Amino acid sequence: MRIALLTEGGYPYARGEGGAWCERLVRALPQHAYDVYALSRSPRTEAGGRVEVPPQVGQVRTERLWGEPPARPATGGRADRRARRAAFGWHFGDLAAALAGAPQRAGAGPTAARGRADRFAAGLYGLAETAAEFGGLPDLLRGEDALTALEAACRAPGVRPLLQDITVTELLAVAALLEHQLRPLSLPWYGPDALGSADVCHAVSGGPATLPGLLAKRFCGTPLIVTEYTVRVREALLAHRAAGLTPAVRALLGDYHRLLAGESYRQAALITPGSTHVRRWQERCGAPAERLRTVYPGMDAARFARAGEEAEAEAAAPAAHADPTVAWVGRAEPAKDLIALLHAFRTIRAEEPQARLRVFYAPATDERSAAYLGHCRTLAAQLFPDEAAHPHAVGENPVTFEEIGSPGAPEAADAYAAGDVVLLSSSAEGFPLSLVEAMFCGRPTVSTDVGAVREVIGGTGLIVPPRNPRALADATLQLLRGPERAARLGAAARERALALFTVSTCTRAFRDAYLSVVAHHPVPREPLHDASGAPRPFTTPAESLAPTTLTPCH
Repeated sequence: MRIALLTEGGYPYARGEGGAWCERLVRALPQHAYDVYALSRSPRTEAGGRVEVPPQVGQVRTERLWGEPPARPATGGRADRRARRAAFGWHFGDLAAALAGAPQRAGAGPTAARGRADRFAAGLYGLAETAAEFGGLPDLLRGEDALTALEAACRAPGVRPLLQDITVTELLAVAALLEHQLRPLSLPWYGPDALGSADVCHAVSGGPATLPGLLAKRFCGTPLIVTEYTVRVREALLAHRAAGLTPAVRALLGDYHRLLAGESYRQAALITPGSTHVRRWQERCGAPAERLRTVYPGMDAARFARAGEEAEAEAAAPAAHADPTVAWVGRAEPAKDLIALLHAFRTIRAEEPQARLRVFYAPATDERSAAYLGHCRTLAAQLFPDEAAHPHAVGENPVTFEEIGSPGAPEAADAYAAGDVVLLSSSAEGFPLSLVEAMFCGRPTVSTDVGAVREVIGGTGLIVPPRNPRALADATLQLLRGPERAARLGAAARERALALFTVSTCTRAFRDAYLSVVAHHPVPREPLHDASGAPRPFTTPAESLAPTTLTPCH
C-alpha cells in the first residue's frame, strides 16, 4: 500500500514530538510504502534540519508557507489570462463571501449554515481548478481583485458590523495571510506521479496539511485520513491573538480555519483525534461521529524504562525523604504557568521547610521563551530572597532552574526521576506529553485540569483547577506526606501509560485504519468499462463491496 503522509511544521524536520511520532509510525510499518509531502511553517521549522528517512519512504516533497511564494507563472496568452482572472474573481468571491458570512448570490440556494460551508467548498475547489488549468495563484491572491472581493464581501448587507467597518490596512493583512494559507492550491502535487499514485492520504495534522489531501480526493479520488493531536482551530485563534491581529482580521481568518476544518472532516474517510478533548472540538466543527476513532499518540517508552523500573523498586519500601523534591519538566512558556507553580511552592515551602523545587526546562527556541524563563528566575529570587544568592546551585537553594541535558539531568528521564512528585501547572494544554513521560517513569503527579489531562491521567494522579496555586500546593503536600499513596499512584500511572500510550498500540491502530479505509474507499484508477462498454474485470477490489460492519462467522 502506498501512503502519502501530509505534514505541516513536523516530519521530516527534526523538531519536537509532532515529527517524532510520524517517524515512529513510518518505521513501525515497513510493509507500506510512504511518500512525504511536507509544508514548512516558518524558517524555524527548517532550522533543525531533516531526519534521515527510512527506506520505505520513496520521495519527500517540501513547500514553504512562509516567505515569497515559488515562481509559478500563469500559462497561455492574453485570452487565457483574461479567463484566469475571471475564474479567480468568481471563485475567490465565493470564498470571501463565505468567510464574511455574506448573503448568497441570487438563486444560489439556502442561506443556512450548511449553505455557507458549501459556498466555502465551491470557492476553494474552484480556485484549485483555476490553478490547475491556468497556473499558480499567488499573484492573484495578493492582487487588487482579491482585495476588491474581500471588501465587497465585508460591506455586503447583513454582514457583522465588525467586518463592515474593516479598513484597507486590515484587508491587506487578510489577503497576505490567506495567500500563505492557500499556497497548497497551486502546488504541482496532484498528478499520477505524486498524490495521484497514493492509495490513501494521511494528514497528520489539521489546517494547511489537509488541503493537499482534499485536492487529492477531488482530483484523483484518493481517500483521506485526518489525524489531530491538538486542536488546530483553537491553536490558530490563539496565535492570531498573540500576534496582535485586529478583531476584524481575526474574525475572517478564524472563520477560514473553522470552515477548512469542517470541510476536511466532511471529506475524510476517517478522522482520528488524539484524545476525547480533541474529539469534542472536531464534533463542534462538524465532524460526523461515525467516522471518528480516537487514537492516542505512540510514545517511546524505552527512553523511560530505567526510571520506571527504579520507581518500582522504590515503591517496594516507600519512605519520606529528608529533602522532599518537587519536579517540573517542560518548555518554559506562558501557557505552562510557571508563575502559579512558584507561588504554589512558596506555600509548600512554608509547611515543609526542607522541600525543594527543581525546574527542568527544554532549551529555549525563541526570544519569547527565553524572556519568560528569565522572568520566572527573577520571580523565584523575589519569593525566596534569603536563599537566592546562588540560583543555579543544586542543594543550596529551594528553587533551581536546570536545562535538560545539563549534568543534573542528562536525559528527560533523569529530570522526572529527580522528583518525589512531578507537577504540571499549565493554564492551557492539548495532549500533555510531559505528563505521559512522567507516568512512564512511575512518578506520582499533580496536574491542572486542562486539555486532555483528566483523560490521560485516568485516576492515577491528583488533579486541581488551573490558576489556583493553593490547590496545587495542597495536593502536592498530600503526596509528599503520604509516600505509600504516592508510590501506589506512580505504579498505577506507569501501568496505564504502558497500556495506552506506546508506539505499538498507536501503530496497530493506524495499520488497521489504513486497511479499513482502502478496503471501503478504493481509488478508481482504471475505468470500470472498456471502450466498447464491456465490464473490465478486477478493476474494483472485492473487499470494497463488503459492508462497513461485518457479521462475525460462528
